[in-house]
Amino acid sequence: MSGMPAQQGHSAACCNIPPVVSKGYSPKGSYEELGGYKSYVTGPDSAAKGIIVIFDIFGYFPQTLQGADILSSSHDHEKFKVFIPDWFNGEPCPIEIFPPDTQEKKDQLGAFFGKFPPPGIASKVPAYAKAVADKNPHIKSWAILGYCWGGKVTTLVTSSDENPFKAAAIAHPAMVDHSEAENIKVPFCMLASKDEPADEVKKFEDTLKVPKHVEIFGDQIHGWMAARSDLEDKRVMDEYIRGYETVLNFFAKHV
Repeated sequence: MSGMPAQQGHSAACCNIPPVVSKGYSPKGSYEELGGYKSYVTGPDSAAKGIIVIFDIFGYFPQTLQGADILSSSHDHEKFKVFIPDWFNGEPCPIEIFPPDTQEKKDQLGAFFGKFPPPGIASKVPAYAKAVADKNPHIKSWAILGYCWGGKVTTLVTSSDENPFKAAAIAHPAMVDHSEAENIKVPFCMLASKDEPADEVKKFEDTLKVPKHVEIFGDQIHGWMAARSDLEDKRVMDEYIRGYETVLNFFAKHV
């Protein structure tokens, strides 16, 4: 377990991250049909708290599934059940088009965002959350975590009047817009990379009126907690683990 300093009054060392696998990860969860969407589900049935994860545009990548398993199994005192719906119906954005350094790749990426705009997905999240909650009545409170594109979806959901979540976190969020922070009414955690504009991250932090934890992981790339994480690099793995510890501690305190 990597050490994490005490943050915002909660205990250090309250997470027990299992060994992180750099390649060839075997997910611990299973897939179910929930709310009309194929969903990756992981965590104990006894959990009284749930997390809905909004993945990045690359979908069910091993690094993202491993992260969900960490969230569901690593906190010493709070147990979470985790759900990841497939908004892309089995057709995520191909990671091979990154970086989008040709016109063809740019066109592919533009078409993908046109098909799955964050506001359109955000409008579907509350109904999905209700369907999952109805099927899991033992879960009494809910959080949401979004990566990259999913971070934008998460911000839009939690700044809307339809927000069903008690707390939220975003990692290396795409399209950071501090004006959206004005209407967020639940505790909010933002973990940014070196690739997000630091001035906009600071404006977002300053605009939030809720309990918050905002941190820039200054030597990590956009995507280090999800599909673009190179877990064979020890520094990346360490910060991947620290990112999940930070999210878990924040949710344990606020959900």
